[in-house]
Amino acid sequence: MLQPDAVTAPVSPQPTFDGTHPPDPKLIDSCVHCGFCLSTCPSYRVIGKETDSPRGRIYLMDGVNEGQIPLSPATVQHFDSCLGCLACVTTCPSGVQYDKLIEATRQQVERNHPRSLPDRLIRQLIFSLFPYPQRLRVLLRPMGLYQKTGLQRLVRSLGFLPRLSPQLAAMEAMLPPITPQAFQDPIPELIPAQGEQRYRVGLLLGCVQRLFNPEVKEATVRVLTANGCTVVVPQTQGCCGALTHHQGQEDQTKTLARQLIDSFAAAGVDYILVNASGCGHTLKEYGSILADDPAYRERAKDFAAKVRDVQEFLATVGLTAKLSLLQAEPLAIAYQDACHMIHGQKISFQPRQLLRQIPGVKLRESVDAALCCGSAGVYNILQPEVAHELGQQKVQNLTNTGAAVIASANIGCFVQISRHLQLQGKTVPVLHPMQLLDFAIRGIPLNLPDSSKPEP
Repeated sequence: MLQPDAVTAPVSPQPTFDGTHPPDPKLIDSCVHCGFCLSTCPSYRVIGKETDSPRGRIYLMDGVNEGQIPLSPATVQHFDSCLGCLACVTTCPSGVQYDKLIEATRQQVERNHPRSLPDRLIRQLIFSLFPYPQRLRVLLRPMGLYQKTGLQRLVRSLGFLPRLSPQLAAMEAMLPPITPQAFQDPIPELIPAQGEQRYRVGLLLGCVQRLFNPEVKEATVRVLTANGCTVVVPQTQGCCGALTHHQGQEDQTKTLARQLIDSFAAAGVDYILVNASGCGHTLKEYGSILADDPAYRERAKDFAAKVRDVQEFLATVGLTAKLSLLQAEPLAIAYQDACHMIHGQKISFQPRQLLRQIPGVKLRESVDAALCCGSAGVYNILQPEVAHELGQQKVQNLTNTGAAVIASANIGCFVQISRHLQLQGKTVPVLHPMQLLDFAIRGIPLNLPDSSKPEP
C-alpha cells in the first residue's frame, strides 16, 4: 500500500529544452532516416554508434522535444560528439537542415544542462581566452618561455598532463611555436591599392589566426593590394564569434557580433573579406544570429551581405597581378577542404581555380577530401580522442597524394594538420592559399624541406 507522502510528493520535472527556439519539429520531421549521412559523418565513422550520427541525434532531439527522452548527461554526450562539420547537410537527399537543428540544440544544452565541474572549467577557460587576442597574448608570453626553456619537453615526457585532464593536454599539444609576430599587429588601418583601385575592401584579422599564424594576414593584404584593392583594417575589431557560436554560447556570440559590426561601421567598404573559413561561415549568418535584436537586425543583414571569403572574392573579380613559378620543377599541391568552406559556404572550386593559375602548380586530390580533419573549432580540445583519430586519417590521406605542399584555408585545420604531420614524422609544409599566391606575385621561390620534395 502506498504511503501518503509517496502519493502527494511532487514529481521532479524531467530535464528538457526550454521554449526559446528549441529544435524546430518541422525540420526534425524532414529527416526520413535514410542513412545517407552515415558514411560522411566523421563522428559516426570513428565511434560507430547510431546515436553519434546525424539521424541518431535528430531522433534524440525529437525525443527531448516530446518529453520522451531526458536532457541527461548520456543524451548530451551524443550532441557533444558532433563536430558540426555539416557534411551531412551536403549529403542529405531530403535537404534536412541539420545545421539549424544542432545549432538550436547546443544553445539549449548550454542553458539547461548542468555540466560537470571539469567540463565547465575547461569551457570557461576556452571562451574567456580564445576570442580575445589581447588576453591570449598575455598567456602566450609565459608559453613562449615554456617552449624555449625545455620545460615543454619535460612536461610531455613525464606524461602527467593527459592523466590530469585530457582536454588540457590536448590544448597544450596543439600549441604551435610562438613567434615574435604573435605579439604585434603591424598592419595599418588603410593600405592603398597598387596602381588603380578596383575595390575598397575590409579585412577581418580574426583572433586565433592573427597570433598563431600571423603570416597569413600579411600575405592576404599583399595579394589584395597587388590586385587593385585598397584594404581597410579597423583597429578596434575583435573576434567574430565563430568559436562561441559553434558551441552554443549565444549571449557571448551576439555581443561579439555587435562589436564587430560597430568596428566596420565607418569603413565604407564594398566587401568584407575573411581568410579563415570558420569565421566566414559565421559572419554570413549574422542576419539570423541577431534576428531577435531590433537595434542590430538590419545592420547584421547588411553586414552579412558584404561578407566574402577572400578566395571566393578573388576568383570572382579575377587576378590582375602576374604570377611567377614557385620552383623550377612542377609543384604538387594538395588542397584541403575546410568543412565550413565546402559544406557551410559551398566554396570548393574557387580556391582550386586560384591555385591552378600559379605556373607549374599541379593539384592532387586526396581520398575522403571532404571529411573533417578533427579540428572543428575547439572539438580537438573538448573531444581529443575522436579528433586524434580523424587527424591521423586526414594527414595520411593528404600525404598519400605525394604532394610537396598542403594548402589549407582555416586556422583550426592548419593547427590540427601541422600537429599530426609532426606526430607522423612528416615535414610537408602547410600553407594558406594566400601565402602561395603572395610568393608567386612577389617572385619568391618556395624553399621546401628535402623530405617533402617529390622523388624524381
